Amino acid sequence: MPTSRLQIWLTVLAGIFLVSTVLIFAVFALAPTTALVYRPTLLTGFIVALFISLVCIAWLLRGLLRPYTQLVGEAKRAPVAHSGRAQNEAAFVLETFQSVIARLQTQQQELERLSAQASQRADSAEMFSERIVASMPTALIAFDSSGRATVVNGPARALFEDDLEAAGQDYRTIFASVPALAEMVQSCLATGELFRREEIETSADPAGPKRLGATVAPIDPTNESGPRGALCLLTDITEVTRLREQVTLKRNLESLGEMSAGLAHEFKNAMAALHGYAQFLQSIDHDEKARSAAEALLQEVRSLSEMITAFLNFARPQPLQLEEVSLDELIDECARELAPLFAEHRVELAVNRGSSPTVREGLETGLQVHADLRMLRQALLNLFRNATEAIDETRADRRVVVNSSTETDRAGKHWAVISVRDTGPGIAESDLHKIFIPFFTTKTQGHGIGLALTHRVITAHGGTLTAANAFEGGAVFTIRLPLHIN
Repeated sequence: MPTSRLQIWLTVLAGIFLVSTVLIFAVFALAPTTALVYRPTLLTGFIVALFISLVCIAWLLRGLLRPYTQLVGEAKRAPVAHSGRAQNEAAFVLETFQSVIARLQTQQQELERLSAQASQRADSAEMFSERIVASMPTALIAFDSSGRATVVNGPARALFEDDLEAAGQDYRTIFASVPALAEMVQSCLATGELFRREEIETSADPAGPKRLGATVAPIDPTNESGPRGALCLLTDITEVTRLREQVTLKRNLESLGEMSAGLAHEFKNAMAALHGYAQFLQSIDHDEKARSAAEALLQEVRSLSEMITAFLNFARPQPLQLEEVSLDELIDECARELAPLFAEHRVELAVNRGSSPTVREGLETGLQVHADLRMLRQALLNLFRNATEAIDETRADRRVVVNSSTETDRAGKHWAVISVRDTGPGIAESDLHKIFIPFFTTKTQGHGIGLALTHRVITAHGGTLTAANAFEGGAVFTIRLPLHIN
């Protein structure tokens, strides 16, 4: 029963009891005779009223004290320690209440401490995750379910520096230069498809096409409404692919050389015999037509013999005679030797020299390499000659541009770099992977041995030779040789 109702009932009963008492005393005081007559009745009424009032008060007190009794019972059952010093139930309840309050405060403090620890761990985990993403050498881009970038690390920005200027860009904008990658992200977001170790090519880089290793994985693929996003991992495998192709080419060339060396040797012996017979026919007194035919036969035999000799040099390379070679001086020497060829084809030769300042500090007499001077000279002459002959007569811009510089790879190794670029039509994409195979040529005159032999010479020196189409037009051949710093 609510306290307000108890108070009302107690007030009413007290009022009834008071009124009854006043009436009885008034009767006795004002009408003694009447009071004496009705004395038994009045006393009985007074006693009944008093009894009823006491019963009601007792019942009301019981209802009033019931919550207190329950509170005492709950205090006794509460799992708290009691001091035993409480002198009555009120003190006992107060002590229990204080103990519960203290325990709740302790638990609240513990919860606050645990919450702070959990928040700190969450912050630490988030910072740790951010550091992992930032320190990854692999490019990482995370997209939400709508296809907008939410996480982009440093390598990804370096890989797509022109496309990641603003946060939250759509994947179609970021991968505009790599349509194949955009299609993979689209499929991953739509169906949850996983793409693992895919190789794609991008040609947007001015430095040349790049090969990328791509893995595109859905985020939370078990979600009923579809993936919550896509995670894209990209690795620049241009150098790895190039080295792999060079290793494959080198093995193929070695196998081809071993198989063909014996046959070429037999051809050379046969050519020697043909050469002797052609000279004999030329010495016989014949008419002009016969002598002309004998001279043509002798010229063809000489040409074929030169080709076989070049092929034997390729198939059975001579051991390197290493010495200190200045590439700057060697380039100038080759330019002077081919000056008549440049003049004949009306081609201008431009030589540009440059290197990184940190590397140049260790150079005393230009770019120095350990190399076989004769072989390296022949390799450069082949490249200069091919670049000159690649420029047809219809070209207005007739230049061969030679750049010499240095570069340092990720391992800290220094390289001398020589690039030879022409202003010709360039190399067909379908021919780029065949350009260093023996006997492959696009010229009407030529044996297809020069570039294969040049490639063999450069790789024998621990370097690399690559062919590509320059961004400005024309073909560019790039030599990289280990740089010797004094």
